[in-house]
This record gives sequence, C-alpha cells and structure tokens, in this order.
Amino acid sequence: MRIATYNVEWFNSLFDDNDRPLPDDGWSGRHDVTRGQQLEALGIVFTALDADAVMVIEAPDSHRRRSGVAALENFAHDVGIRARKALIGFPNETQQEIALLYDPDVIEARHDPQGDPTGKQGSRDAPRFDGVFRLDLDVDAAPEVIRFSKPPLEVAVSTRSGAKLRLIGVHVKSKAPHGAETPQEIMRIAIANRRKQAAQCIWLRQRVEAHLATGEDLIVLGDFNDGPGLDEYEKLFGRSGVEIVMGEDGAAARLFDPHARMALSQRVGGMPVTARFYIHQEKRFLQALLDYVMVSPGLRAKSASWRIWHPFDDPACYRTPELREALLTASDHFPVSVDLDI
Repeated sequence: MRIATYNVEWFNSLFDDNDRPLPDDGWSGRHDVTRGQQLEALGIVFTALDADAVMVIEAPDSHRRRSGVAALENFAHDVGIRARKALIGFPNETQQEIALLYDPDVIEARHDPQGDPTGKQGSRDAPRFDGVFRLDLDVDAAPEVIRFSKPPLEVAVSTRSGAKLRLIGVHVKSKAPHGAETPQEIMRIAIANRRKQAAQCIWLRQRVEAHLATGEDLIVLGDFNDGPGLDEYEKLFGRSGVEIVMGEDGAAARLFDPHARMALSQRVGGMPVTARFYIHQEKRFLQALLDYVMVSPGLRAKSASWRIWHPFDDPACYRTPELREALLTASDHFPVSVDLDI
C-alpha cells in the first residue's frame, strides 16, 4: 500500500464556485503558471504517484458555498486516478484545507477526531484539534492560548485486508516573520511564531503518545514548515518541531522518517529536500526539507520504503521528462510517499 502527502500550492485557485476544475488560460496562484498548465501537471503527478491515499495539504477551500470534497473528487474523476474519494475534517478560514484523497476499493476512511472539545479557556491535556490548547512556553506562569489555524485531520483507516491504522494530516504554522520591516521586528515575530509552532507540535506529540500507548499503528504526515537546523532560533528552544512530534524517549515511543533522521544525524553534506522556492531578491532557488511521513514502530517493520518525488534528486523522476516538468509546474512542494506491506 502506498500512502503519500502532497502540498499543492494554491490548489483552491484551480476551481470555480461550482467546485469544477478550470483548465483555462487564467492565472493560477503559482507565478507565471496558468490554471490549465497547473491542472495538467497535477494530473500527471497524481497519476504517476498512483497512491492508495494522499494527504493533500493546501486542499481546495470548504465552506457553506464551496465544497473541498466535491472539488477534489471532480479533479480525481477528470484525471482518472484511483484515489477518487475525498475526506475533509474541520474546515478552516485560510482557503487551505487538509484533505485525504483515497481509493475506496482499497480502504475505508472516516474523520475520527480525538480529544475533548474546549471552550475559550482551553485545556492542557491534548484537546480536540479544533479547540484551544494552553501551555506556558515562556515560563511566566501564565499559559499561552494556542489554536491551529489549520486543525490537523485525524483519519481512522481500515484496509481491504483487515488492517487498521490512523493517519494525522498536518500543516503546522509557518515561522516566517511576515509583515516585519526592521531587524527587531523580524526577530520578535520569528521567535513568537516559533513559540506557537513548538506549542502546536507539543499538542500533536501528546496525541501521538496516546495512540502509541495503546499500540495503534499511526502515520503523521504533511507539511511542518520546519526541520532540524532550519533556522537560527531553534537553539533557543532546544529542538525543532519535527523532533518534538517524532519523540526522543525510547524506540517504542518514537515515530520514524528516514529523511528527518538523516537531517538530524548530519549537518554537512547533501540533504533530502521536499520543497523548492524561488527567492526573487536573490534570483535563486531555496530548497528545504519541510514535508514528512512519520510512521509508528509497527508500521516501520512492515517493509516500509520512503520516496521523495523530487524532479532532480529522484532518478526515475529525472529520467521521465514529462513527470520532471510536471513536478516543477504543479507545486513548490514535491510528494513524499511510503510503501507499506499491509
């Protein structure tokens, strides 16, 4: 079985108000890419990926006038991929949902949020992801109030063979100091954003520990906007958000992702990357490891095999010009997949 995560940059811009794809010459949310070009490229990528389930990050908007589920299922129908059934959890207000596209002939999936709902006062004990988490991050005895702008998607999965596992789709807050103009503002906003991100990851880790304690098979996957050594403020907090969610206390309590482990074990040399951004001021591309598929110990033992679908670093992608170009056109992130013997 192949399970993947894919952050599709401004997927929402590719659909009309009736949730139908717009394969025309209008501009997409990507620089210098039309909606038709991005949709064609996404069709090639999703077809090549051929996954049983894809956690789509930045999925189409879902509110009372638009349906992200309908948009994704219309896209899947037009492209003709197996993963043609969509599921969305708690909608958010950012026009970037977290959704699961899956093959209903292979798996059954349902939104299955854990934790208790909260009021404005929140809870310190892993509340439901659309609630409020309270955590004292700056040691002033006054817990901060933490919310997810994009609540993680919790999915209960049953496979055709009878296996059961849980997926948690994640799009953690960016640490970028948007809106800052002076060096002081940049530092203040960056530290505040990292503090919020650390709290979100601690919240996630509490949920992970609850699942691992009961022996459930678990996959946490998505875009963490973070990674070991990614910015200079990490030293202030001791560890990255990725390290927090993966865990550090004994093999039975840890999640595993080989790309994260590689980044943790070496600071010099070639690193795996999952995203590629153009820096206009510097006229160059920046690459980063932002997307992960973390699995629990039981799943790691099931012949787990990971792949980053990078247009240049993955030999098969590079040797297939149509796929290579489609990956560059479709999004600023590349899919990450894991194959499991389940």
